[in-house]
Amino acid sequence: MMSTTTPRRKKPASTAVIAISALMAGLTAAESAFAQQAAPRNRRVSATQGPIVNRVVIEGNKRVEKALIEDQLQARARAPYNQAAVDADVQRILEIYQRSGRGLAQVTPRVVDLPNGTVDVVYTVVEGDKTGVKEIRFVGNSQVSSSRLRGVMQTTETNLLSFLKSTDVYDPDRLANDLELIRRYYLKNGYADFRIVSSDVQFDPNAGGYVVTIAVEEGEQYRIGNVAVDPRLPGVDAEAVRRGITTSAGSVYNAEAVERTVQNLTANVARQGNPFALVRPVGARDPSTRTVSLTYVVEEAPRIYIERINVRGNSRTRDYVIRREFELGEGDAYNQVLIDRAERRLNNLGYFKRVRISNEPGSSADRVVVNVDVEDQSTGSFSISGGYSTADGFIGEVSVTETNFLGRGQFVRLAGQLGQRSNGVDFSFTEPYFLGYRMSAGIDLFSKFSDQTRYSRYENRMTGGTLRLGLPFTEEFTVTARYSLYQQEIEIPNDAERPYNDCSFPIPGFTDANRDGVVTRAECEANGEASRAIKQAQGETLTSLAGLTFNYNTLDSTRNPRNGFYAEVKTDFAGLGGDSHYFRVTGDARYYHEIIEDVVGIARVQGGHIMGFGDNGVNGGDLRIVDHFFMGPSLVRGFAPNGIGPRDISTADSRANALGGTTYFGASLEVQFPIFGLPRDLGLKGAVFADAGTLYGYEGPTVFTGVDGGTIRVLDSDKIRSSVGASLLWASPLGPIRFDYAIALSKEEGINGVGADRTQAFRFSGGTRF
Repeated sequence: MMSTTTPRRKKPASTAVIAISALMAGLTAAESAFAQQAAPRNRRVSATQGPIVNRVVIEGNKRVEKALIEDQLQARARAPYNQAAVDADVQRILEIYQRSGRGLAQVTPRVVDLPNGTVDVVYTVVEGDKTGVKEIRFVGNSQVSSSRLRGVMQTTETNLLSFLKSTDVYDPDRLANDLELIRRYYLKNGYADFRIVSSDVQFDPNAGGYVVTIAVEEGEQYRIGNVAVDPRLPGVDAEAVRRGITTSAGSVYNAEAVERTVQNLTANVARQGNPFALVRPVGARDPSTRTVSLTYVVEEAPRIYIERINVRGNSRTRDYVIRREFELGEGDAYNQVLIDRAERRLNNLGYFKRVRISNEPGSSADRVVVNVDVEDQSTGSFSISGGYSTADGFIGEVSVTETNFLGRGQFVRLAGQLGQRSNGVDFSFTEPYFLGYRMSAGIDLFSKFSDQTRYSRYENRMTGGTLRLGLPFTEEFTVTARYSLYQQEIEIPNDAERPYNDCSFPIPGFTDANRDGVVTRAECEANGEASRAIKQAQGETLTSLAGLTFNYNTLDSTRNPRNGFYAEVKTDFAGLGGDSHYFRVTGDARYYHEIIEDVVGIARVQGGHIMGFGDNGVNGGDLRIVDHFFMGPSLVRGFAPNGIGPRDISTADSRANALGGTTYFGASLEVQFPIFGLPRDLGLKGAVFADAGTLYGYEGPTVFTGVDGGTIRVLDSDKIRSSVGASLLWASPLGPIRFDYAIALSKEEGINGVGADRTQAFRFSGGTRF
């Protein structure tokens, strides 16, 4: 059926309307005619009042790209000159420089007249130095102090040490990273509802710097309630999956631990033959008890495969260095958890300024393309370091380091040291993915000289190398296999300045003799004499040993740990050729716990034992003196280097003749705390400590033949040495510096003072880098 519409008839216009329309039409025609007659005259007036801009020029900009400035300008080429636009442009350029950390920049505009009524507009920029952050303020934080939050940040406030650092310079990218660090800190410490409300940066011209204000909303601190696994996939062994859980009931909620657990469970489920499994943490908050009950739900994810992995932006780092950080490859089942882990690994390498992984649809609905966008950064460094310690005196070091050698992800370091009582050179090379597997292989070559005459009357040069192969079993546990081959050369100085062997080899015109010209030991020992055991070890000794290092590390920070556990056990077997034959085991464990905010308790235990076997070139199965342990402040502070342990008491110089021992153990308790009234970013902390330990069990020779034959008397005591003291720690911009002052509470007094331990109340160590 068709329908038709009859057009509506228009009502006739009234006479008045027609008259008004005619009048308006006449006015419009008159205006048009007037405009045509006046057009040439208007153009002449415009040329006189405002010249045309020929070009816009920016001078003096080195730190900010010209394109970034030009995009913000109102003044444009081939447009009429406008003074108001130029003034606004000056303010825009100043704002750009303020945002880039140069708040004291100056901009001067000028106009250059050109023929034909045109001009050039020139902006001359004096960039000035980068401007510091005068103050960092926090708003809304009641549970965590502002000083603690500033300690989490990389950006610091300007202070007396600003000439030694650059972290107090305002950098928008660094501040953005600081906000993420703050967020992760709160989530790691139980504040599951935390959020950053706002961040505001204002330049204060009067103060000559920036004021940063960060508003936060902390919420409540939660602890973990129940922890369960809900396997919704058939055939999943819940108990096997549960072994990967790192969160426990009663502990403070930790978002990083939850994230680690998700990764572990995902890997466990995948090993059971479920590549498409998805582990999803579900948290049920209970505000009344401030707990979060966690359930790790294991379910099947959509069956999506990785069609392609695109690596983009790497101008220096090779593709395979990036791809090997993925536990997934092209054609594998897509898993977001493993993608996130790869992104974190790439960021942790330190090779890139930026890492971003994104996805896009593939050629079909069950395919996805993974895009990895990176931006290379400089990874090489040249450094000159220096320092002083009571053991080694002044020492300097020059080193060249490259952490991404030739873009292959390899670590290379060459360093030389020169000091008062030690010097040497060492070279290190590490391949983090040996033979394409996630295990590191490396080589260390070294030649080091040390002057031990202040404590043991000999000089030692050690030259050799070590081969390493490290296998990371988990993120925390690593085993490293080692093989070392090195030569030690023991030399006893014997001259007028250091006559430490003149009982055996008299120095003409210096060593005193009786009327018959015979040198007696009492006379030659009066100016210092090395022990017969040291004389027996004089010369060259070749050591060939293989060993294993077991390392377990859960520290929250390697530079400034507050919580976590670190343990290292080393076993060494010497006797694969060479002159030394022994089995040695050593261990060192440290536990860190933050008692209250910024007050960290440290408990440490250490110990070791060495046992000789076979023929060491001495009497039977005895050990060479160079193979013994020598201990001092590294075991119990308040004692000198080589100040603890068995000593040769058969000479008048027995205080300097440490012989070393075969067994040592010790323990230490320390509390580190901030110094009240000092800005946190000065890096100064105080500490109090108590140490206890012992070294005993000399198993070297006691009977000697030859030019200095005879026997030695050994004072070998297993008495516990102990001390208490205080420390000043400074994480200076030039390197870590530590001052220790310790008082020995118990020590070996010797026999009428002979063979007594050597104490050293003050100890200083420090290093610089410039």
